[in-house]
Amino acid sequence: MTRQIQHISRFIAAAAVAIAMSGYVFAAAIEEPGKSDAATDKKDEKKGATPAADSKSPDAKPADTKPSDAKPADKKSDLDFRKGYKLAYQAIYDRQDYAGAIVILSALGRDDHPDVANLIGFASRKLGRTEDARIWYEKALAADPQHSRTWQYYGMWHLERGDRAKAEQHLERIRLICGQGCEDFTSLRDALNGGVTY
Repeated sequence: MTRQIQHISRFIAAAAVAIAMSGYVFAAAIEEPGKSDAATDKKDEKKGATPAADSKSPDAKPADTKPSDAKPADKKSDLDFRKGYKLAYQAIYDRQDYAGAIVILSALGRDDHPDVANLIGFASRKLGRTEDARIWYEKALAADPQHSRTWQYYGMWHLERGDRAKAEQHLERIRLICGQGCEDFTSLRDALNGGVTY
């Protein structure tokens, strides 16, 4: 009975956060999702590629839009996305409210964004939903194969399942993306060396 009340309380809290998310925007600085998007945009500009937003069909859904594709008129929705992402990030890393974070991230309507898919994968893994986690990590990597944080978390996933060789392959992939000094590399390396996993 107590567990049911906890689950209901979490659901109500997540719903309240989602409702509050749609009402106002606070100006606190947040870690912006998709830091690698700027580099991709510059590559596209050099090649003379047209932005993805110009090639969308008129019936495109919000989930088809990435934050970097937003037009100035969509600024509020981009701010809402960032605010929601921050709330989910805090739910995961500050409160370990993994189920609540999944609700918040799903409400963003941007499941195809690598940061969103990666956090849903991480939260799923922490809840013991290993198959869901795998699917979300692969979705994040399909959206951005250079997403080092996903390679790190997916490496942890493999390590937790006893597949050290696969985790080492992911470590090498991270090294090629951001070098041996980046946090994603050192964290997975430490886990492979018997350090704490998360």
